[in-house]
Amino acid sequence: MYSAIARNKRNTWFILIGFVLLLGGLGLLAGWLAGNNWWITAFVLVFAGGYATVQYFVADREALALSGAVAVSQQDAPRVYRIVENLCIATGTPMPKLYVVDDPAPNAFATGRTPERASITVTTGLIDRLTDRELEGVLGHELAHIRNYDIRVSLVVFGLVVAVGLLADIGLRVAFFSRGGRGGNNRAQAVLMLFGLIAAILAPVLAAVVQSAISRQREYLADATSALTTRDPDALASALSKLDEYAQPLRRGNTSMAHLWIADPLRKGKVDRLFATHPPIPDRIQRLQAMGGQF
Repeated sequence: MYSAIARNKRNTWFILIGFVLLLGGLGLLAGWLAGNNWWITAFVLVFAGGYATVQYFVADREALALSGAVAVSQQDAPRVYRIVENLCIATGTPMPKLYVVDDPAPNAFATGRTPERASITVTTGLIDRLTDRELEGVLGHELAHIRNYDIRVSLVVFGLVVAVGLLADIGLRVAFFSRGGRGGNNRAQAVLMLFGLIAAILAPVLAAVVQSAISRQREYLADATSALTTRDPDALASALSKLDEYAQPLRRGNTSMAHLWIADPLRKGKVDRLFATHPPIPDRIQRLQAMGGQF
């Protein structure tokens, strides 16, 4: 298990480094095509790095706000609080803040920079649908994301994905509003326009590829960690089966944070499934049932 966690962290950071290098390469290409205007390259690199850094510190609050999460106390959600508290005592993990989203879709996610600053969010649909045993499996899964430091990487991915979209939008706007200026560099304007158009088209695809590559590793590992913590993989398998059975899009579903949830919060078509941020639930259930035979 510990080797799997280390491998997961290495692979995730390799993907993120590749993503940043790709952004830098696009910036270099744009600067060269615009007549060696290296300010374009510098802007892309500084903006992407700076924005990702800012997002690292504020993305958890953004994710909570986007989902409509409301902070709850032990008195507000005693059942959830008790289960999370017991899991934290068993694993030696700091008690995270708890949030609830008023939504009938059963789902949950964890966020935060470190275990000391982490939070777990569940929907009312999850609380209503699951038994205590199943709920423990799901909350153990979310606590596993905190213990494995998946939440830190998720925030960086969240920031980089949004940065790509903003870069595309800025490139298009700068090129469009500078066209009417006299004596401007028409070649640079054309390159900015082309760069913005390409980025606008590729940004969603690139974001989906990065999110899916990272999220699928994280979900399998968090499932296994939860099973080892609770010593009850069948409980999480049963919970995932219910999540699949009662699946529906979240009222405030957002593509940029889709990879944070334990189950896909968006309605997917056949083409969209190619870039799914989550592994198929039947595959996850099969793995957990195989683990159950070993306990």
